[in-house]
Amino acid sequence: MHIGVIGAGQLGSTLAEWCAQSGHDVAVSSRHPERLADVVDHLFGHGQALPVAQTAEFADVVLFSPNWESAYEAIELAGTTLDGKIVIDATNPTGQQLGGVSGFEQLAQLAPKAHWAKALNTLPAATLERRRGHDPLLAEFLCSDHQDARRATTVLIRDMGFAPFYAGGAEAARLTEPGGPLQQNEVDVFHAQDVLADALTVLR
Repeated sequence: MHIGVIGAGQLGSTLAEWCAQSGHDVAVSSRHPERLADVVDHLFGHGQALPVAQTAEFADVVLFSPNWESAYEAIELAGTTLDGKIVIDATNPTGQQLGGVSGFEQLAQLAPKAHWAKALNTLPAATLERRRGHDPLLAEFLCSDHQDARRATTVLIRDMGFAPFYAGGAEAARLTEPGGPLQQNEVDVFHAQDVLADALTVLR
């Protein structure tokens, strides 16, 4: 697949490297793509740096991982290039969320024609690096209302060396964000079902 990574901080650059290592072609972007030469150097010859809109145009799947303070701007820069794209939101909102709406739902409202999924946001890159590919596999919870986004996110999570675990639709995304029971919860695949069942009581 062609993977576009918008936001090349620690998490974004790490995910970009793992996607490239898995054989995917990767474009990375930020507000200053000209500063991403070091990131591209770690993409095994499968990567390039592009402006935000061109990264989205390039991508079959967009990994959306800017810091929260830049997230709205990144969507604005991408504009209509996100229409019809699968977008995996790996951000974590900061501050209080208005009206109980998750950060994921806020972003999806800004680009409603994209096919959004929430994943890869519950643990820091250092923890993911430590657990990647080790038995028992680390469970990566994903949320989406779109079947194509769910399938593509499942593939990428497996390619990266984790166990995808479907947590529900967009409403369940709040469980994975700060303050939610799945945030900072290091769960292996054998315990994911029980942990999710406990977490879902928050939505009832």
